[in-house]
Amino acid sequence: MTTRVAANGIHIAYESFGSPSGRPLLLIMGLGAQLIQWDEGLCELLVERGHHVVRFDNRDAGLSTHLHEHGVPAPGTPPPYLLDDLADDAAALMDALGWPAAHVVGASMGGMIAQTLAIRHPARVLTLTSIMSTTGPSVAPPTEAASAVLFRKPAADRRQAMEQAVSTWSVIGSPGYELDREKVAELAGLAYDRCHDPAGVARQLAAIMASGDRTEALAGVRVPTLVVHGEADALVPVAGGRATAAAVPGARLVTYPGMGHDLPRALWPDLVAEITKLTGSAS
Repeated sequence: MTTRVAANGIHIAYESFGSPSGRPLLLIMGLGAQLIQWDEGLCELLVERGHHVVRFDNRDAGLSTHLHEHGVPAPGTPPPYLLDDLADDAAALMDALGWPAAHVVGASMGGMIAQTLAIRHPARVLTLTSIMSTTGPSVAPPTEAASAVLFRKPAADRRQAMEQAVSTWSVIGSPGYELDREKVAELAGLAYDRCHDPAGVARQLAAIMASGDRTEALAGVRVPTLVVHGEADALVPVAGGRATAAAVPGARLVTYPGMGHDLPRALWPDLVAEITKLTGSAS
């Protein structure tokens, strides 16, 4: 069941899995992605390993507040918010959940938000897991093919959104694993039904580009940190993961051959084991 709560001056939509007595685990999704991108099956595996899992929609995504009044940011103008604000949203959601601190897992832009949360609110982060992310927008630029799908014209209707999703993940997904085209299309249709807001995606992208590089600030992070990256990632190449692991003292880097900019089902058991090892060490 999706719940909306007031947090940091907006409303954030979230869903929870597992017992409140489990280790609190906050999942943060990436650019333009909604909470449903954290597959329920993956969430349940994390619950089975002792976690109380919460997934949520960032501002300008899904059922959380959209800043429609700001439209599409004009080139050269300051964006309406930065990654700092998205990290503050996550901290405020933790307040609403009654979590003094949590284990934080972020994917792609969600990894950037998770890093920023650890920088801005160090007492709120028990462990940090940064997946297919980077320390700054210029560290690991996308390939030409990945840029082409990222910046193409938004879908005009539900059917086109489903078709575009399949073609997009065919480019940026994991070449070492079979793409579940039916599942990708179904998820894209569900996301379209929940909320289709290309301008919101543009505002999130503007926040990434305007937030700069976190390398220096990440040197001050003192929580146990796991960095996960696909060696075949075309959208955020593996150099981004290596830079993140190098920036955070003591971080553990795990890379997977054949993994692109998604989380192949075949890797879930290993990913869950790595996250559980990390959260267990800090409990």
